[in-house]
Amino acid sequence: MNKKTMKIFGLLMIFIVFGMVFAGCVSQAPDPNRRTITITGSTTVLPVTQLTAESYLDKNPNDDIQITSGGSSVGVIAAAERTADIGQSSRDITQAEIERYPDLNIIIIALDGLALIVHPSNTGVSNLTIDQVKDIFSGEITNWSQVGGDDRPIVVAIRDAASGTRAFFSDFVMKGEDYARGSLERNSNGAVRQTVAQTPGAIGYVGLGFLDAEVKAINIINNDVPVQPTVANTVKGDYPLARPLIFLTKGEPQGLVKDYIDFVLSEEGQTIVTKAGFVPIR
Repeated sequence: MNKKTMKIFGLLMIFIVFGMVFAGCVSQAPDPNRRTITITGSTTVLPVTQLTAESYLDKNPNDDIQITSGGSSVGVIAAAERTADIGQSSRDITQAEIERYPDLNIIIIALDGLALIVHPSNTGVSNLTIDQVKDIFSGEITNWSQVGGDDRPIVVAIRDAASGTRAFFSDFVMKGEDYARGSLERNSNGAVRQTVAQTPGAIGYVGLGFLDAEVKAINIINNDVPVQPTVANTVKGDYPLARPLIFLTKGEPQGLVKDYIDFVLSEEGQTIVTKAGFVPIR
């Protein structure tokens, strides 16, 4: 190959490489028709969001829904300050939050029962009153023998301060009282469940959707009758530890935000809510 031929060959290679790079850049350009939203907040609402978003995206592959968690308080602030398109909350919005963020739009997407869980080896305790639960979590009752169980110290597992689950439990059960000294604070329902599953003397609280065979659910005595923490009992109003699951937007939903929320509230979306272990609202 002479010098002239080599020069021509070299120029051709440069053009080919440049063309490949250019083509790659073009193929990676964002799709102008692709819509993206972000959702963050309550870990209790997270399973509903993940399942409904997956089903929605199966039907709308050009859309994108990005989901994270961090607690209900995170969801409220993210929606109000538009660092996320939708905030998730497993507690009611406080009066202070309403006054600070007057344009927050509140959308109830489901209901949830809050279940008390213990280690499966705790066979002596199956039923508790709300007052007994309060005394356990405040540290007034410190041994399972005080409520009919074995002689074993009680280990209390609670949610973190940003949690809507904790906020609901604090309001409904604790009535503002402090938790027992040495309570194990966990940042998600799953982490509370894992702690209880691995600790024979533990008790904690999780959403109904987080119950499984690794923990034992405690019946709550309501009007002198032990009531199981189930979706059916929550729907009937027999199970007392129930709260709303909420989506939050700044102003009225529009675009993909509206389309996705409409899907969650549709018959198909509410069927997914039920399959996730929560209570549909329609």
